[in-house]
Amino acid sequence: MYDLVIRRARLADDRLVDLAVQDGKIVDVGQLADDVSAGRQLDLAGNCRLSAGWIDSHVHCYPSSPIYYDEPDLVGVASGVTSVVDAGSTGTDDVDEFYALTRRAKTNVFAFLNISRIGLLRQNELADLADIDPPTVKKSIDAYPGFIIGIKARMSSSVVGQNGIVPLVRAKQIQQENNRLPLMVHIGNNPPNLDDIADLLTRGDIITHCYNGKPNRILTPAGTLRESIQRALKRGVLLDVGHGTASFNFDVARQAIGLGILPHTISSDIYCRNRMAGPVHSLATVMSKFFSIGLSLPQVIACVTENAASALNLTHKGRLEPGYDADFTLFDLRQGPQVFADSEGQSVGGEQLLVPLAAVVAGEILLTDEGKAHHVFDL
Repeated sequence: MYDLVIRRARLADDRLVDLAVQDGKIVDVGQLADDVSAGRQLDLAGNCRLSAGWIDSHVHCYPSSPIYYDEPDLVGVASGVTSVVDAGSTGTDDVDEFYALTRRAKTNVFAFLNISRIGLLRQNELADLADIDPPTVKKSIDAYPGFIIGIKARMSSSVVGQNGIVPLVRAKQIQQENNRLPLMVHIGNNPPNLDDIADLLTRGDIITHCYNGKPNRILTPAGTLRESIQRALKRGVLLDVGHGTASFNFDVARQAIGLGILPHTISSDIYCRNRMAGPVHSLATVMSKFFSIGLSLPQVIACVTENAASALNLTHKGRLEPGYDADFTLFDLRQGPQVFADSEGQSVGGEQLLVPLAAVVAGEILLTDEGKAHHVFDL
């Protein structure tokens, strides 16, 4: 007998499948026999969509942060998101506390460790190079394998002060000394110039805020892709959305996608303020914006499942295959007029909205508020 069987789940490509779960893992996917038994059975009857659990690869959910803070489960399972990656809220000074509190969360929580020991204690955490201490970074990474899955460097003028590109050079050195963990690089206002940043990046590095509308963006004034970004993409550098309060522009995103420059991952850069007041609201809202600028449902879902898992080296997440973690997101794709806002006050109309109904984490079903009222869960 299985722990959980889900029947007739509708995938992003409209196929209907059954899934069986045992001990927090997927054990079967396809068409299950009618007489299969389970501790709990959920028949979606094709009325609810299911994907591998959504992974938000850029959030801020360290509650003690004085700048960008939230609760892991509010940006996670309450929003249909099974895994979140805090992107640099903590450095070596406070990662111990952050790790301890995440053990109480229903959401899978991972972290990009800020290369500055102070994390986001203040906005200019890389203005003092003395706060970058590679041996201490290594000590924290070694202490929390499986939790610290990468490092973060925010490379914009307000963060680095007079240090220019030097913090990124230090970050690459730290990366080399720590088994080439993924490096996420925030881009914003220059200096340093984006060309200098991009030319230092190598395969698997992640540029977040890739569709920001600031002058230091991936597109030239003529609307073509910067040559430095072209070179970086050819080397295997990845693009992450990282929407946030000030880092997503519809025009830039539309132009880039029109050039074939698609995001590898869609992430929210969510924290309490932009969750409650917008323009982010949730990962589902950010995902929904991409229907209006050229992506299909399968493409959007791939950005928060298999693509995210690959970029973050989460080798047992992101796919609906036997042996993978039984993390699923159940959702509805609602049709009807929508209005979406970017980070610069521009609005775009849409016709589709993703509505999360439940997060399933290691086989445990956790309904969202919408899910509690949805008829498919009347068991």
